[in-house]
Amino acid sequence: MDFLPIFFDIKQKPCLVIGGGEVAARKVSLLLKAQATVTVVSPELSRELAEWLDDEKIRHVARDFKDDDIEKPVLVIAATDRRSVNARVSELAKARGIPVNVVDDPELCSFITPSIVDRSPVQIAISTGGASPVLARMIRTKLEGCIPAAYGRLGALVSSYREKVKAKFSNVDQRRAFWESILESTVADRVYSGHDDEAAEALQKAIDAGDANPEFQGEVYLVGAGPGDPDLLTFRALRLMQSCDVMVYDRLVSPAIRELVRRDAELIYVGKARDKHTMQQENINELLVRLAKEGKRVLRLKGGDPFIFGRGGEEIELLAQEGVPFQVVPGITAAAGCAAYAGIPLTHRDYSQACVFVTGHLKDGTVDLNWPALAQPNQTVVFYMGLHGAPTLCKEMIAHGMPASTPVALVQKGTTPDQKTIIATLDTLEETVKNHQFQPPTLIIVGEVVSLKEKLDWFSPEDPQGLAVKANRW
Repeated sequence: MDFLPIFFDIKQKPCLVIGGGEVAARKVSLLLKAQATVTVVSPELSRELAEWLDDEKIRHVARDFKDDDIEKPVLVIAATDRRSVNARVSELAKARGIPVNVVDDPELCSFITPSIVDRSPVQIAISTGGASPVLARMIRTKLEGCIPAAYGRLGALVSSYREKVKAKFSNVDQRRAFWESILESTVADRVYSGHDDEAAEALQKAIDAGDANPEFQGEVYLVGAGPGDPDLLTFRALRLMQSCDVMVYDRLVSPAIRELVRRDAELIYVGKARDKHTMQQENINELLVRLAKEGKRVLRLKGGDPFIFGRGGEEIELLAQEGVPFQVVPGITAAAGCAAYAGIPLTHRDYSQACVFVTGHLKDGTVDLNWPALAQPNQTVVFYMGLHGAPTLCKEMIAHGMPASTPVALVQKGTTPDQKTIIATLDTLEETVKNHQFQPPTLIIVGEVVSLKEKLDWFSPEDPQGLAVKANRW
């Protein structure tokens, strides 16, 4: 190990930065975050440094570096574009035992600054010992995506209760068991979902109970899994998928996404297809309540977005009625995801100034929609679950004034390697569906924006036969 990782308290302590350019500004920004008292020595200042000077956040000595500048600071950073100056700064600081960093010159440094993931009071420092700052930044980027922003608030909550826990549990092993239980419980989840007061209340109850392994009420995570591509999951969705005790999932959740769920989680399939329901909706609602009341963290994973034709609202109504904690994580809805992967913008200044999402499968099995509104010009209409009603869809749209030549796209299994996209028109759609044997999930996009697909198509699933088919071109 070439460097010892340490965390240095510089709050209200004098720190010196030599240089006034953009590189120096980045270092000053870091020092200000650590609440240091910063002096910058440089004939000129960058725009950002000048703004901080105007705001009285830094002091400025408007001249070149002099040897006697290295007298009082507890830390020095050299960020000039002259190595001779940087070397002199390094020499003087080292001679006085003052930690010194010379930007992009490890040989002259007595310390280096790492890449930082900041969730204060939680901080993670990543370093390659100066060998590859770019690699350190790449690692930081990956960690940024895995670590919730709320970790900072969680850390602050834990810190505020440390003394109470120490007073309650005199044994260090008991304290460790208590905190492990807390940090893996719904107390942490309450913080992540923005309910800090509820988290504090639950934590206080656990301390009062004096149980090193307290039991907590379960919670339901209503999570949108997006249209199929795992890369489209949100950070929060992925975190909850990897921390749940049980997953209740739908037919539209792709296998690739299911693979990302915690390995030892119980899996319960409740998928529904047309006229074939594994479990009735009322029973699903009751199942979620029962599992949560057993103290489990329940992942209710739904394709697309749970609040767009996903019946998510119905499910959380009962949870709210029963007093079960829940949180909702939106997902990329099929219309947005599939259209993007098919190269079809849902709105475009030259073609469509509005976009309408509509289900082609109503509760009573009919396709009785507001056809005059849907057939309006200069808009895009996206039909979910519209395959069965495609004949009616075509007939009614044409009957209410939409040109029969209006382009239509059918996107099957959008955003996945099995994506299949076919272009037709309103008057050829019914025949196209029959000829190409489309199966759910298939999205139907109606509107002039579909004509842009040939120009904007970018996603090419790996398939020897080619999945982007142009049928009955207009």
